[in-house]
Amino acid sequence: MTKLTKTGENLEFGIGLAFIFIAAVLRFLPHPPNFAPIEAMALFGGTYFSRKTALVLPIAAMLVSDAFIGFYQAPVMASVYGSFLISVLLGFWLKGHKKWYAVGGAAILSAVLFFIITNFAVWAFTPWYAKTFSGIAQCYIMALPFFRNTLSGNLFYVIMFFGSYELVLIWVKKRFGLIEKISIPKTANF
Repeated sequence: MTKLTKTGENLEFGIGLAFIFIAAVLRFLPHPPNFAPIEAMALFGGTYFSRKTALVLPIAAMLVSDAFIGFYQAPVMASVYGSFLISVLLGFWLKGHKKWYAVGGAAILSAVLFFIITNFAVWAFTPWYAKTFSGIAQCYIMALPFFRNTLSGNLFYVIMFFGSYELVLIWVKKRFGLIEKISIPKTANF
């Protein structure tokens, strides 16, 4: 392993730890329900980090914060965590499609999948809704305000993460000319 490769891995590890910390802390601050950075972080990680780091980031951030906030029904929790892993997979696809509209589309698709998967789990594994067609319809209707917040949070944090990263890369490239030297991915076409 070359020194430059090791530097890139250390940079990725440091950014990953910072993301876990930031995402966990943001879950503790007052915010609208479901307006959170985890899905955007999963998309970002899948796009820019190694597969291992990308898959660990959202789960680690959730586990750290859930340890303080509280765990809940295992099947519902698994649907939430699984939805974030699907966002990582969307990020893997984004590696080769880093256009603004693809990133925005992935953020929207991620929110839609989260809404469908997690609310199905709420309907199926909690006693809150009748196990009928009208029960599942009621579950999804009641969750629409949360979907709005999820979608808004995804778009906000995707802009923050992807935009900040791209601006930093441009600044580093202009200031230090280090982009190619430490194996940081090339900038997206925003």
